[in-house]
Amino acid sequence: MDPVTDPIAEAHRQWSARWPEHADRMAAVTSVMRAQQLLLGRIEAALKPFGLTFAAYEALRLLAFTRTGTLPMGKMGVRLMVHPASVTNVVGRLEQRGLARRAPSPDDRRVVLATITPAGRELAERATAALHEDGFGLADLTAEQAAAVTGALRAVRVSAGDLPD
Repeated sequence: MDPVTDPIAEAHRQWSARWPEHADRMAAVTSVMRAQQLLLGRIEAALKPFGLTFAAYEALRLLAFTRTGTLPMGKMGVRLMVHPASVTNVVGRLEQRGLARRAPSPDDRRVVLATITPAGRELAERATAALHEDGFGLADLTAEQAAAVTGALRAVRVSAGDLPD
């Protein structure tokens, strides 16, 4: 394959010749998927020295943002936009490392609370500094460009029912 050729541009060209009314949307979704792959790779590389995946980092950061360092696991799933099983898995791995702990709520034994430990809080701060230094994988974009990406993707999220219009 010619290294100068953009595979998405080539796919767009092919789609335009066959299904022109769908070419732009195909290129848009393919571009988003490719950008997600690239950004996740950059973020995971920045977090690797801390032994964190992006999912684990997000869980730690979420807990660190709370006033008490504690959240119900169900609420974590909603805020992280992931399935409850994913929260259980991530918090379980953090707990094994001494970065978080789980306990039943004293108010409702059916609710499991996740709490960040001092070691987890310290690691979250160090990992956050590394992501800031790395520009969250977008260091080559200006703040205005990053805001434009967020705005464009908001429209996608609204159309998918993730956010109200």
